[in-house]
Amino acid sequence: MNVPKLDYTKLDGLVTAVVQDWKTQRVLMVGFMNEDAFRMTLETGKCCFYSRSRNKLWLKGETSGHVLNVKEIRTDCDFDTLLIFAEALGPGVCHEGYASCFAKQLTPDNEFVYVDTKTYNPDEVYKH
Repeated sequence: MNVPKLDYTKLDGLVTAVVQDWKTQRVLMVGFMNEDAFRMTLETGKCCFYSRSRNKLWLKGETSGHVLNVKEIRTDCDFDTLLIFAEALGPGVCHEGYASCFAKQLTPDNEFVYVDTKTYNPDEVYKH
């Protein structure tokens, strides 16, 4: 498969991947991809990322079943950031149980508080 060239040099072999809901345009999450994760995303049509903490590829939804089906991929002018429009299969993408990883808002008191409600119980999904 022909994989388009991206600039992986600025983040030690990674590019930033911003994922938005393809219908609502809501930002669901931000992850990182190396060349292998990008290739797997293109081949499977599902978002695959590189976990910096675990040092390995991970297919979004491999544990939770909350898969992100890719609808469209864009890049910025520097080819170092991806914008992925995806269809979220499942009640949420956040490992804390929210539809989006961006469920907290800054208050006038400079504190981040949850403004969204949980869409699923993560303890039932991520049984460790």
